[in-house]
Amino acid sequence: MPKKITRKSYKDSKKIPKPEKISQAEFEKKVVELANKELTSEKIGEELRQQKIHPKEYDKKISRILKEKGKYINPDLKNVEKKLERIKKHNEKNKQDKRAKKEKDRIFAQLRKLKKYFKVPIK
Repeated sequence: MPKKITRKSYKDSKKIPKPEKISQAEFEKKVVELANKELTSEKIGEELRQQKIHPKEYDKKISRILKEKGKYINPDLKNVEKKLERIKKHNEKNKQDKRAKKEKDRIFAQLRKLKKYFKVPIK
């Protein structure tokens, strides 16, 4: 009589060991290391999750660690500044683009409002 074939359950086939939790000091060191690569706190969180390190398991938030080390960059300001640079670059190449000029003024006003809100000196 042929041997009966049994199926493995899903749980048995997907046994992946959990990575060991790193210490708080190592976590902070890793956060600062990623901040040196010009990443914002959101991007640092994404990068850590890809490395199977979950920030919620640790005492301090990423942004608080960066503020203590003096490396915190407000992501809202950074994104608007990047957008303004892109539009300025486009506007230099395309002087005839009236829409881009209006958009540049709008983005600049948005940046000025954000800087005023976050109490960052306006240059």
